[in-house]
This record gives sequence, C-alpha cells and structure tokens, in this order.
Amino acid sequence: MQEEQNTPEAVEATADDNKETTPSLEEMLRLVELKAEEHHDAWLRAKAETENVRRRGLEEVDKARKFAVEKFAGELLAVKDSLEAALATGDSATLESLKSGVELTLRQLASVFEKQNLLEIDPLGQKFDPNLHQAIGMVEGEGEANTVAAVLQKGYLLNERVLRPAMVQVFK
Repeated sequence: MQEEQNTPEAVEATADDNKETTPSLEEMLRLVELKAEEHHDAWLRAKAETENVRRRGLEEVDKARKFAVEKFAGELLAVKDSLEAALATGDSATLESLKSGVELTLRQLASVFEKQNLLEIDPLGQKFDPNLHQAIGMVEGEGEANTVAAVLQKGYLLNERVLRPAMVQVFK
C-alpha cells in the first residue's frame, strides 16, 4: 500500500488536491484587495456618518440659540397687550384707572420674570457685595460703613447669574 501512494499518479493526485485547497497567490491577493475595499468602504461610511452627526449637532445648537427666548417672549406678549390697552383708552381714562392698569401690568411682568427665574436684586440696607452691586458713590449717614444706603437702579439675576448689578450708593 505504501508503494501505491508513492506512484507518480498518486503524487500528482495529492498535488491536485493541495492545489484545490491552497489558493494561488493571485487568488489570495484578490481576496485581500476585496477585504481592503470593504474596510475602506466601511471607513468612508463611518466618516460620513460622523460628519452628519456633527452637522446635525451644529444645527440643533443654532436652533436652540435662535429660539431660546421663545417661551419668555411669548409670556411678554400679554404684558405688551396690557400696555397697548392702557394707551388705547386715551383721554377717557382717569388717573386712578391708569394707575391700577399700570400696577396690573407690572404684576404681570413680575410674574413672567419669576417664571423665567429672573430675580430682582434690591440690596437696600445690606452689606455691599461687589459681585451683585455696583457702587456709584458714597454718602454720609447713620449707617454702617459699606452698607447700601440707596438703590439707584435695581439689579437682576438670571438663574442665579448676575444679569445686571444693582447700582447703589454706600455709607462711608
């Protein structure tokens, strides 16, 4: 039996079997090129997807910036309507009715500010705080030094961040 396998026909048959199971260099190169092409295609798709995500993110940020005050602006419309209604009454309005209308409008505005977390800084009698107050001058008086004596203009905080410092005068 050993001799039968070593015959030239048997050796040639074994070589043919090996040829079929072992791919040629050209075949291996073709397979590697196909794999490389697949990977390149996948990379291009991933790169395009990343670019699309980045672009969509920038668009969302831009929309958020444009429409960030939409809710606030919508609530301010009622205040504007009240002011226009007060002006539309013309000469027929008495001083008392005009004053009550302005007070109502001011309460509407304060309500809008409160909903939007826009808070007043009214520091009269408090210690001067350079983070919240802007000192315009110093005055003589019977108060403790560096205490707010007069508020010339109220300040405002928006979400606990100073939007406008209060302009004040402090005791010497």
